[in-house]
Formats: sequence, structure tokens, C-alpha cells
Amino acid sequence: MELSKLIRQAGIIGCGGAGFPTHIKYEGSQIDTILINGVECEPLLQTDRFLMRTYGRELLEASEMLLQETKARECVIVLKASYKREVAALESAIAACGSPVRLHLLDSFFPAGDEQAIVYEVTGKVVPPAGIPLMAGCVVNNVATLYGIYEAMKGRAFTHKYLTITGEVNSPAVARVPVGLPVSQCLALAGGVRTEDYMVVDGGPMMGRVMTREEADTTCVTKTMSGLLVLPRTNPVVQRSQTSVKHMKNRAAAACIRCSLCTQMCPRALLGHPLQPHRIMQKWSLAREESVIFDDVDIRAAALCCSCGICEIYACPMGLQPRAVNAYIKKELAGRGIRYEAKEWARKALPERSFRKAPTARVAARAGILEYEKVQVSECLREPEKNMCKMVCMNLRQGIGAASEPLIESGEWVEAGQLIADCPPGKMGSALHASISGIASIGESCITIEARERQTAGKNS
Repeated sequence: MELSKLIRQAGIIGCGGAGFPTHIKYEGSQIDTILINGVECEPLLQTDRFLMRTYGRELLEASEMLLQETKARECVIVLKASYKREVAALESAIAACGSPVRLHLLDSFFPAGDEQAIVYEVTGKVVPPAGIPLMAGCVVNNVATLYGIYEAMKGRAFTHKYLTITGEVNSPAVARVPVGLPVSQCLALAGGVRTEDYMVVDGGPMMGRVMTREEADTTCVTKTMSGLLVLPRTNPVVQRSQTSVKHMKNRAAAACIRCSLCTQMCPRALLGHPLQPHRIMQKWSLAREESVIFDDVDIRAAALCCSCGICEIYACPMGLQPRAVNAYIKKELAGRGIRYEAKEWARKALPERSFRKAPTARVAARAGILEYEKVQVSECLREPEKNMCKMVCMNLRQGIGAASEPLIESGEWVEAGQLIADCPPGKMGSALHASISGIASIGESCITIEARERQTAGKNS
């Protein structure tokens, strides 16, 4: 079967966070290099490391299929040199299989896992501002995405996620769970929460979405979810997320010293992109009429921000929040229908980039989560699904693009792995498959499946 069709039918989207439909990356583009992102640069997350240790041969099989189907020149698995066990496991698998796939080892810096940083580190090419790796002849896939492709090769749809569950839980672990499983049940898998006043981060501590306890109770696992971090309400990661836009603006106007350290340390600026967070902070915070600034070239460059957080967590001596400001401006620009138009830029990385990489351990310390970085995460938890999962709630919009449209009706019995929703024709999106068997109920933005025995299912039993 054609590669892009196989991936599309399995409903695979990028597992690294953005959720870009993976099949689109392989539709008719000339690819020189396939890069497998195993860096997992966010502190605390260990899902991809588990997959590399455990499924080395499977990842190589999928990589070789990608090479064969795309006629790419090479496929490279990129990970940190400090991942000793993972490097050993992959090297052993490569030797045993005689695989043409090679490893590329990076130093431990943040954000080494940014796809544009990976393209530069491996190939020396700079992806244009607001561009994608294909513009440099590369496709970047997360390790978990690659494992999903392997599963598709074996006829299995994308219905389960591997998650790191850590922080203030009794038994930090990597868990394999059905898409749509309530977050509360995921936390129970890790032994439950050991503190009363907590919040939950969907993703990593640097770029993840902070949820209140109440929000977490109504949130379910998505295809893009990479981890769940339980943190005390007093943790700096949580505290930063509570700052209002008005307060950020007042603080920036009063306290920004125009030192430009945020720009000097910005990973995208160091790649030569025309992004200057210090100018954005200055112009935004001092503008009396906010609406007039969105025509400014510096303000519009906020669209180039990768939201890594180096500027506010590592660089700024005043504790300001350029990353959050950029996110706010990006949202405002999108709401006004303003897209970034690339202008003249350096077209090469700055020479100082090599000595301005932020060490991961220092970033973790300044972020306020170093104590959790030292926690040993146990191997994968695999609980019997009928005992742990009574219901799943699957969002019709799992990633970037249009929401999927239901192919079933409420009250209908569905089998695990069955196609239950698909992207509308002519639009970008992904297919959705039932992660458990049971009775389906169609909501406005989701499909809920209640687990039952088939013989008691009602009219369709």
C-alpha cells in the first residue's frame, strides 16, 4: 500500500505535541533525509526513551520502510549522547539487523528536540523562518510517531498512547493507555496523587499546558499527549501559568531593562531567524493602543517563536515572560488573519549559537522541577483494559486541521480499532478509531464509548 495512504488510514498524527497529520509529510514531496526525533528534550518526559530501549528493532523496521518508500538518501535517529541505555539498545539492534539507519548523538541542551534545531544539527541546513523541514529536504518524525507507523504496517490503527506520568504521584511510570482515557484514571495508574493542592501539566514543564485539578478531571488522553506532570500549586511552572496578560504587560513596562538576553539566547534567533523578543516586549508593553502595533515587523515576528520558554525561564534576569507574550501576540495575529511574511534574514545560524546552548539540567533547575528530574520512572504499565477502562471520550479534533466527522450513530456498538470518524474530503485532518469496544455516543466535539459486554449491548448486540 502507498505509504501516505497507509499512514492516513491508521490515523497517525505527530506525537511530539503539534499533531500535524503525518501522511501529509509523505505526499509527493522530494525527501533527502528522514530524521527520527528521539531527543525528548523536555525535562521529566521519558516516553520516547522507553520506546527506543524496548522497540529498537520495530523502529528500525519502520525506518527502513520509510527509506524504501520515499527513496530518501538516509534515515537518521537523533538522540542525546547522555542516553546511554537507549544508544546501546539501538546500536545493538542496528548491528543485529544490518540496518542502514544511523544514529546522530547530540549534547544535552534545550531545546535540542525542536525540529528546526534537529535539522540544523544533523544537516547543517537552516529551515527558513515560518518554514517547515521539507524546505530543507527533511522530514522529522517523533519516535512515538514512528512506532505508530510500525503498528500501521502490522495492520493496527493508532488507538493507544504511551505517556510519562510523573511528579507528585506515588509511582512515576510510563503507561500505555487508550486514547480518550480520562486523565484521572491515568494518575490512578501511577499510584495516585500524593498531595492535595496540585495542578496537572499536559506535556512537558517548559511547553506543556497547565490544567487546574478541575480541568484535569474533565480532560481525556489525546493522540498528541506525551506526558502528565503533577505539580504542587506552589511550583514555579504553575505560578508562571497564572499570570494575566495585563499583569505581564505592566511588569514588562516597569521592569524590562532592555538587556536583550532573551534575544541572545533565543534558539530561533540563533538559527538566524529575525525574531527579537526584547523588541517585542518593548514595543508591546509601551504601546498605548495595542491594535496599532500589529503592523509592526518586529511584532509580527512573534509568529516565529517555538514557545520553548528559554527566554523567560533561563535568560530573563527580571523574571518576565517573553514566551507567554509571544503566544498572546500569535493568537491575536491569527485572530486578525495576519500571516507572517518572510523578509530578508541571515540564512545561516549565528556563530555564537554553539556556545549559547542552554544545558538541560540548568534549565530544569531554573524551571523549578529539578527534584522531579532525578525521579526514577518505572517501566511501562500495562493494566487489563476491561478492569481499568470503563469509558473513553475521544475528541473529534485530535491535532492540527479540521475535526473528523463521525461515521457511526449514537447507540451503535463499535469494536476496538474500528474507524469511527474521518476527516472531511479535501481538508487536512486525521482518521479516528475506537480505542475500546462498547456503545458509542456522539457529542458535539467528541465520541464517547462506554465499555460493555457485547451480549448486553442492546439493539446492535
